[in-house]
Amino acid sequence: MRNQLASLAEIHRFNCVIDVRTPLEFAEDHIPGAINAPVLTNEERVVIGTMYKQVSPFEATKYGAALVAKNIAHHLETLFADKPINWKPLIYCWRGGKRSGAMTTWFNLIGWKARQLEGGYKTYRNHVLEQLQVRPGEFDFRVLAGLTGSGKTRLLRALGVQGAQILDLEDLARHRGSLLGSLPGEGQPSQKGFDTRVLLALDRLDPARPVFVEAESKKIGQLQVPAALMLAMSNAECIRVEASVEDRVEFLCEDYATLLDDPVGFKALLSCLVDLHGKQVVSHWHELVDAGAKPELFRELIEKHYDPAYRRSSHGLFRKLPQAMPFVFRPNAGDLAEEAARLLSQSGNAP
Repeated sequence: MRNQLASLAEIHRFNCVIDVRTPLEFAEDHIPGAINAPVLTNEERVVIGTMYKQVSPFEATKYGAALVAKNIAHHLETLFADKPINWKPLIYCWRGGKRSGAMTTWFNLIGWKARQLEGGYKTYRNHVLEQLQVRPGEFDFRVLAGLTGSGKTRLLRALGVQGAQILDLEDLARHRGSLLGSLPGEGQPSQKGFDTRVLLALDRLDPARPVFVEAESKKIGQLQVPAALMLAMSNAECIRVEASVEDRVEFLCEDYATLLDDPVGFKALLSCLVDLHGKQVVSHWHELVDAGAKPELFRELIEKHYDPAYRRSSHGLFRKLPQAMPFVFRPNAGDLAEEAARLLSQSGNAP
C-alpha cells in the first residue's frame, strides 16, 4: 500500500484531486481545485457512525463497505466514465484512511495511476495552519484605517484595479466587518474555509511589493483573522482615510440600503446594542427603521456607536496609526480610479 501514497508536495504531479468525503465535509473546506466524489453521502455517514457505536464495528464496516462500493460504481459510470488510461488522480479523505483507500485501490485495479494523499485532508489543514503562522510576516502591509463609512473597502478595490497589490479580507470572509456587515443572502465560509482562502490569497502576492489591506478587528463577522496576519497588520504603516460625516452618511445609506428591506431583521441586529446604548436609544433607532429614515439613522449610528467604538479600539490594534499619512477621500466620488492613483502617488507606492 505504501506505493499508493503521495505527499502534499507532490500534488502538482496529478491530473485531478478528488475529495471523497461527504458533501458537508467538502463544503466546510477542501484542497483548492479538488472535486467532490463522496463515497458516503451525508446521511450514510451518520448511519454508519451510529451503527458503529450502537451495533458493532464489524457490522458497521461491512455495511459501509457495501455503500462505498455502490457509490464508487456510480462515480465510475458517471463522473469518471470518460477518463483515459493515463489519467493520474490524487485521492483523499479525512485522514487518508478507508474511504480514500477504497477508491484508490479500485482505480489502480482499473489501470489508472491513482494515489492516496498521505494523512488526508488533515495533512492539508495542518499545512494551512503552519503556513498562516509564517507567511504574513513576509509581507510589507499598508493598512487603510478610518472611520466607518469612509469607503475604505471601495478605495482598496480601486487600488487593486490600478495594479496595486491588495488583500481583501472582507471579500474572503464574505462580510463587511461590522455588526451590520452581513452580505444580503450570503453566509460566511467556515473558519477552515476562510483560513484556506487567506493562504491562497497570500500565495498570489509578491513579498517584494507592498500589500494594501483594510484595517480590521480580530474578527470579521464570526471569523477569526489569523493571529500572525493580525500581528503583521498591527505593526504595519497606516494610511488614515478621512471623509466628511455627510459623505459617510451618504455612503452607508447606499452600501447598507438592503438592511431596510428587512426591517424586522435590521431591528433585531440593533437590539444587540442595548447593553451598550440602553433600551431608550435602541427603541428610537427602531422607530427610525420603521419610518425608513435612513440618513437620520445612519448619522446617529455613526455619532453614537461607530465612531466611539473606533476610537476605543483602533489605536490599540494598530501601533503606527498615530503617525498615519492622512488621505482625504470621497467614497461616492465618480472617478475612483483617479482617487486610487492619487493615493498611490501620495504614499510613494505607485506600481
